[in-house]
This record gives sequence, C-alpha cells and structure tokens, in this order.
Amino acid sequence: MNNYKKLNNISGWMIFAIASIVYIMTAEPTASFWDCGEYIATAYKLQVGHPPGAPFFQLIGRFFTFFAFGDVSNVAFMINIMSALSSSFTILFLFWTLAMLAKKLALRSGEMTEGKMYAVFGSAIVGSLAYTFSDSFWFSATEGEVYGMSSFFTALVFWAILKWEENADEKHSFRWLIFIAYMMGLSVGVHLLNLLAIPAIAFVYYFKRNKTINYKGMIVTFIISILILGFVMTGIIPWIVKLASYFELFFVNTIGMPFNSGTIIYFILLIGGIFWGIRYTRKNNKTVLNTIIWALTFILIGYSSFFLLIIRSNANTPIDENNPEDAISLLSYLNREQYGDWPVLHGQYFNAPIAEREDGTPVYRRSEEKGKYIIIDDRKGTTPVYNSEFTTLFPRMWNSTEQRYINDYKTWSKMKGIPTKVTDEFGESQVLDKPTFGENLRYFFRYQINHMYFRYFMWNFSGRQNDVQGMADRKNGNWITGIRFLDNARLGPVLDTPKSLQSKATNKFYLLPLILGLIGLIYQLKNDNRNFMVVLLLFLMTGLAIVVYLNQHSPQPRERDYAYAASFYAFAIWIGLGIYALYETLTKKNGAKTDCDYHFRYRPHFGSGNNGKRRLGRP
Repeated sequence: MNNYKKLNNISGWMIFAIASIVYIMTAEPTASFWDCGEYIATAYKLQVGHPPGAPFFQLIGRFFTFFAFGDVSNVAFMINIMSALSSSFTILFLFWTLAMLAKKLALRSGEMTEGKMYAVFGSAIVGSLAYTFSDSFWFSATEGEVYGMSSFFTALVFWAILKWEENADEKHSFRWLIFIAYMMGLSVGVHLLNLLAIPAIAFVYYFKRNKTINYKGMIVTFIISILILGFVMTGIIPWIVKLASYFELFFVNTIGMPFNSGTIIYFILLIGGIFWGIRYTRKNNKTVLNTIIWALTFILIGYSSFFLLIIRSNANTPIDENNPEDAISLLSYLNREQYGDWPVLHGQYFNAPIAEREDGTPVYRRSEEKGKYIIIDDRKGTTPVYNSEFTTLFPRMWNSTEQRYINDYKTWSKMKGIPTKVTDEFGESQVLDKPTFGENLRYFFRYQINHMYFRYFMWNFSGRQNDVQGMADRKNGNWITGIRFLDNARLGPVLDTPKSLQSKATNKFYLLPLILGLIGLIYQLKNDNRNFMVVLLLFLMTGLAIVVYLNQHSPQPRERDYAYAASFYAFAIWIGLGIYALYETLTKKNGAKTDCDYHFRYRPHFGSGNNGKRRLGRP
C-alpha cells in the first residue's frame, strides 16, 4: 500500500497541474461581465461590495494582487488566477474523493491488487478530468467570481468527511469534524452554496456510526441534517449579528452608553459562554456536546471574516455599499433586505391581490449628534399580506414586478386559470384568473427544472449548441448531442448550419459523459448503496434543491448554470465510477480471474526489495 499512497498523491498533483495550466492559460486577462469587476475592485482595496458580501474571497484576492507587483493593469488577472487555482484545487480534491470511493468498491471483493489499483486511479483521472473540462466549471474557473472558490470549499469538506470516515475509530478523529466546521465557517465569507453539503456529510456520519441501517434511521438523519442546515443558514449566520444589534440598541439607546458598547458586551458574553461550555463538557466527560461546541466555535471563527466589512466600512472606502458600519446596519446587509424576499414553500401567485399591509422592520442609522440610533424609515404598512384565495403551497409563479414576467409565466405554464372573484385592500371587487396548481407545477417542470437546470446539466454532459443566451427558442443556448437524428427531432437541422455561422462555443459530446455517468450511478447503487446515497444527496441538494429555493422567474438576465456547478461535480463522481464499472465488467467478461482468486493465487508485492515485480505467494 505504500506504492498506492505514493501513486495517489502523485497522480492527484499531476491532475492538479493539468487543471492549473489549462485554467491559467484560458483565464480572463481583465474583468469580465456582471459582478467580476466589483469583486476585483473590492478585493484590490478591501472595499465593501454588494450584500451579503464575500469578505474571505476579498482577503485572499487582496493577497493575490500583491503578485501584480504594483502594475495595476495586472490586478484583475491576478484575481482571475486566484479563481483558476481555487478551481484546480477543486479538481485535486475531486480526484482524491473519487479514489477513495472507487477504492471502497475495489476492496469489497478482497484486498487491493495491481489491476484494481490502476482501475481506481483510472476512474479518478477520468472523473476529475471530465469535470475539469466541463462547460460550466471551466467557465467559472477563468474569472474573478466567487463560484470557483465556493466549489473548492465544497470539494474540500466532502473529501474531509470521507477522511473522517477512514479514521473514525481513531482517538482524535473528531478533529476532522472540527476542520469541516471551520471550513464551512470560512466558506460563508465566500458563498453559502457550500452549506448544502451538510446533508451528505450527516449521512456519512450516520452510516459510519450505525451498523444497522433502516429507512426510519435514514429519514431521521435526513430531517436532522436539514435542521442543521437551517440552523446554520437562518440561525447562526443572521442571529449572531441580530443578537449583537439587540444588545447595541439596548445599551446605547436605552442605557445611554457609547456606540459599539452593546456589541462589545455581547461578544464578551458569547466568548465567555463558549469558554464555560468547553470547560464544563470536558470536566464532565460529555464528548459529543464538547465536539458540538468546538464545531460551533470554529464556524464562528471562520464567520468572523465579516468583521472586515465593518472595519473597512468605518474607513469610508470609495466602494461602501449599504455602509455596514455597525451590527445594526450589518444585519440589514446580511439579510439582503434591499433585494426583497420571495416565497419558497408557501406564498402568493403573481396576480394575488393585496388584502392588507403590515408594518415592516424599522431601519436604524447612527446619529452622532444625538448619540444614539435613530429610525430613518419606520416601514409602516410596507409588508403586503395577500388574499388567501390566491396563495398556495409551493408557489412557483409569484413575481408581478414586471409585465414581462407575467407574460412568461402564462406562456411556460399554458395558463388558462379559474375566474375568481376577490376583494382587494381598498374594498373593491374584481374577477381575476387564478392559476391552477397544475399550471403552477407545469411552469416548475417546464421552466425551472427543464430549462433552468436540465438544459445546463446536458450542456456539460451531452453538448452545447452555442454560447448565446437561450430564450426557449431553437436557435440559441440549447443542449445538443451531436447525434443528427436526436438533435433534428428536438431542434431541427441544427447540425447543418454552415461552418461560417457555427459558434466556436459549440460542444458535441455524443452523450458519452452522460452514459458513463449513468453507468457509474447504477454500479454504485448496486454495489455500494450507502455511498451512493451520500453522492445522491450532494447531487440533489446542490441541484434540484437550489432550483426549488431560488424559485426563478422568467426571463433571467443571464444564464445561471454556475449556480449548479456542485451538482455537476457530484455527477462527475459517477462518471469516474463508470470507468471502474467497465473495468470490472470487462475483466469478468474476458474470463479473467476474480479479484479474490487473483489475490489468493497471485498476491502482488510492492515496495523495496521486489523492484515492483509480481511474485507467487500463498495466503
């Protein structure tokens, strides 16, 4: 196994080198569209960008700008290189993750053999390179956006929980769990996408700690994992700041103490409570509770990168969006209040009349003259309450801010509606066409699932027509296969376009990555269903769960495939395992000895004194 470890490390770093060379050579030379220019500018001078901020991304970006050596024309390129290297590290951890999962499949029929070893590394190489050159991930790896670094954290924590599983029986294995918590805390300072790996991590823990696996235990584990995810996203992240804002308002406005005194008192109490909790659990040998407190502590340590925003906002940098100079304004900044809210599991249809209006949360600002925080917007009557007849579970067609959204809702859902008489907030009666729940679901499947997820998925594993944004027509942005009769049936003669009019962004994969991934999916399901469940959860939580949460309206201002890169990462794992499935199938079909027979009759010996040669041996 010494050779296995060496080859595992060497092969992984070789794949990292290939990905790094490709991404750096194809990196944007300067700022590209959308948020990249802002991220580059805010990282270069450590300024405050748009909510909810990416302070850890900015800190690492600032470090990379030093390599411009004073040449401001190279600053953007250096930050783009940071994204390139973050992405190539993602590929490195994908390789090691794939090697671990393929190794488990190999060992189920006996010890590691030379043939198995090469098949394992072949699987890891193919899967990691497939993701390296996938359309969406390669694109995000070349520009100064947060998604490359966010993917790195997702790959890192997923690899780390598999390392914990390997070492779970060791005395200090809990350090891997603390490490994962710290990485997740840091990732919040880049993007929240990394947190969606929590359910998969929870299942690895459940499968390792329970010898008897049943559906009841799996359901309970899933519910607990969702509660943990919700606790981190809606508990720790906002409430740490929200409690600080409550302390600040009380000690400044009520007691009359100086600005920031309430925040300081709050953090003293928080740190003191953590210290007491760690000491108490250690003294009373409460190992699980001690580990939980340490995990929460390291999440908070990673999350502390957001202090950068307050520090730099108080310096009044040229870019200082929302001016989050204290806990109160930082809370509004983190909650993205300027962008409004949208329904996810329950809410209104797009044409729902407003029944009444409730008061919203007041907006406070610091007044140096008065020495306290004053209300600059009481938000009286600003929160609409919609007519209950026009609300529904799982609302998908909800946005009425622009007529084009309404038109597209009707087009995608083929809406006819049900004439319904309602009374609005002014007491006036009117008849409106209420969408049916079936039409609501039709929009969900046709637009949100098919157009805004499956189309992107197939870009990466089947082929892409061109790089012009798809607006549901046959000319642009569609997925293709390169197989003429399949593409003609869906889109018409797209493959007959003259070469002079063909896009350089056209990709034709002939469904081969998709087929290989499906082979790996089925193979892992049959032979390692526990780890299949883990990969499946990662795939679903970073794919369809995002579709449900974002609840996107049509049209979108740009293609959104970058948001689902982690889902494509999970599918790349199955592509790699598909190679091992083919190896095992071909080995058996060609009449070769099974792994057990091979091990007992021809035990390979690696290492010094044998020069890597095979020798006969008995068990």
